[in-house]
Amino acid sequence: MPASEPVHIDARGMKCPWPALRVARAMRAADAVTIEADDPVAPSELAALARQQGWSFVADEGHVFAFRRG
Repeated sequence: MPASEPVHIDARGMKCPWPALRVARAMRAADAVTIEADDPVAPSELAALARQQGWSFVADEGHVFAFRRG
């Protein structure tokens, strides 16, 4: 997989903290991750994870969130 292509995670139906744990694990080996997560708590949990780790974080108006190092 090219380095510029993000790893994608489908976490629909998973309750927090599972989406955040999946992102943290994927970011061990990737520079970018996108995740679909529909738990209402997910946006705040994922934003907190990104802030804590120093990753950039973008949320779209749906249930897709993007993380990138740096």
